[in-house]
Amino acid sequence: MERRAKLQRDWRIALTITVALRVVYSAVAALGASLLHPRAGLIRSNALTEMLPSTGGWHYALIGVWERFDTLWYLRIAGRGYDLPGAVVFYPLYPGLIRSLSWIMEPLAAALLISTSAAFFYFLGLLRLARGELPGTNAERVVLLAAVWPASFFLFAGYTEALAMALIVWCIAWARDERWLGAAACAFAAGLTRSAGTLLIVPLLVMAWRGRKSRRWLVLFAPLGTIGYWIWLRQSGRLSMAAAYGAYWKTSIAPPWTTLWLAIRSLAQRFEPLVVISLVALIFFLVAGVLAKRRAEDRWFSAAVITHMVLRVCSPPLFGAPRYLLPVYAAYLTTAEWTSKLNRGRFALLCVALFACNLGWMWAFLNWSLVL
Repeated sequence: MERRAKLQRDWRIALTITVALRVVYSAVAALGASLLHPRAGLIRSNALTEMLPSTGGWHYALIGVWERFDTLWYLRIAGRGYDLPGAVVFYPLYPGLIRSLSWIMEPLAAALLISTSAAFFYFLGLLRLARGELPGTNAERVVLLAAVWPASFFLFAGYTEALAMALIVWCIAWARDERWLGAAACAFAAGLTRSAGTLLIVPLLVMAWRGRKSRRWLVLFAPLGTIGYWIWLRQSGRLSMAAAYGAYWKTSIAPPWTTLWLAIRSLAQRFEPLVVISLVALIFFLVAGVLAKRRAEDRWFSAAVITHMVLRVCSPPLFGAPRYLLPVYAAYLTTAEWTSKLNRGRFALLCVALFACNLGWMWAFLNWSLVL
């Protein structure tokens, strides 16, 4: 009975946070729909903007305003498949889910519903992980920090962040309970959601090595989602991921020190706030996720996500770092420990400050200005 009561409490916490954020983000987006007037040239500089919905009415304010950047690609894939060569960098699970719901609702509404539902399971899974490591209300602080973290609004946009992160935390949670089939299934699906999902093989191998049940080696099937997608690309005559990134996304693969050197050099030549923010985010997640005292699987996964990000060479350097670092869940656990001595008032002020930055970046996103 006590365990059931705790589970119900966690469900209520995750649901309350999810509903509250959905309402706030929708209200901010609706306000942005009426106040923001993005430059036409800025919009047209992005791909797939020739068929954007009209910018008037309640429907646009509540739904259409979210049709930005990568969301356009997921909707295109859901409707037409991989008909454009540059689309192959977007993994198939999320657009596949959008397509499956499109027979009962419009695709963009389906995308937002999937992201919002996945955000709930992400918060619930993160709370479950935190309960096993942190005492008292610190576990709830972990979820609050993840909810207000700058760039976390992507959890409620038409992006894969929420789906991938929900699969990641439940994969780790089930592996710790030695529920290896569920953990492997989550990792398999995460690998079909975004490239960071493939990295789950790293913590899974760490946990399987010290596990007791023979079924732990089911984790070896975890990367097959990503590998299967790559094989399909090759057999269907489409570009590989690396070729598509180089040809259509001005992104290449290089040693990690190359990206870091380019970031430092660009700052020496000219002060760029976006690069500064990305470097600060990188250092923070490195310290809180990798160097801090955490479980081995958490640190190894954090290191894998960070390494995966700095292998990308793009312009500006480290572009999108705050968003790509969101899966480093260990950083939220560490931050909750660091702030455990703050009273509720000061912790609330910290959350308000973080959430203000989050809303500022969301405003830029709605204005077609930046994607951090």
